[in-house]
Amino acid sequence: MSQSAENTAKVLIEALPYIRRFDQSLIVIKLGGAAMEDETLFAHFAADVMLLRSIGMRPVIVHGGGPQISAFGEKLGLKPKFKDGLRVTDADTLSAARMVLGNINKDIVAAINRRAPVAVGLSGEDGGLITAAPGDADLGLVGSVARVRPDLIQLLTSQRMIPVVTVIGRDLTGEAYNINADAGAAALAAKLGAKKAIFLTSTPGLLADLEDPESTVSELSLGELQRVLDSDQALGGMRPKLEACLAAVSGGVPRAHIIDGRIPHALLIELLTDKGVGTMVAGEYVIDEA
Repeated sequence: MSQSAENTAKVLIEALPYIRRFDQSLIVIKLGGAAMEDETLFAHFAADVMLLRSIGMRPVIVHGGGPQISAFGEKLGLKPKFKDGLRVTDADTLSAARMVLGNINKDIVAAINRRAPVAVGLSGEDGGLITAAPGDADLGLVGSVARVRPDLIQLLTSQRMIPVVTVIGRDLTGEAYNINADAGAAALAAKLGAKKAIFLTSTPGLLADLEDPESTVSELSLGELQRVLDSDQALGGMRPKLEACLAAVSGGVPRAHIIDGRIPHALLIELLTDKGVGTMVAGEYVIDEA
């Protein structure tokens, strides 16, 4: 056997226990960062999601579109403003966000459907999928997730379809709100009883030393994560992802992962091999799940 063939066999053998463990499991994947912005990485992501479906997992994709919203808004003369990593959203910015997110949603659906017609695009506004609640008044029309209607997602995944969700929600009065995609993914993962919530980003994960990109913290308990959030270690755009991990795992998701989407096939490496590519947050009572 050639060295290449032997290495391939080792990878498949290593993946087998994970394939068995997560067969028919629902996995919520928040797509963002480089995996959305780089065409090659985006193509890898679509192929990886199809592979996960083919081996029995039930992926649900939630996406944002921060850089694209900022770029489009600037063309319209809307200067982006942020507070604690979250976008300040007025009515014009919300209108731009809905347009951009709708186009991104169609692009993700098309990338998957080129491989097989199984992806379905959804907005949180569709069928009352996500009911929003007003958030921090300083952020404008930025809301939080008040309620999730899981049956729409469950119906699609039961038919082996792949839902692709953009997180715009409406409150009980009909007012639309932009919802942070990390928070939306966490809420969906908890409500759906997902086995994992995975957040793709453009960083190695949580860094023990912000000046050292090699200092990735590979695993955290809930208590350790809370201490990080209470400190100055979680800054800027990382904070919403860490808060989303906390919300997901506190809501019953066994594991939440922040993974480096700049690594080709990061999703497969994280789910199907012993080698991690980011930071994992483990539930207090999870013993043998990776």
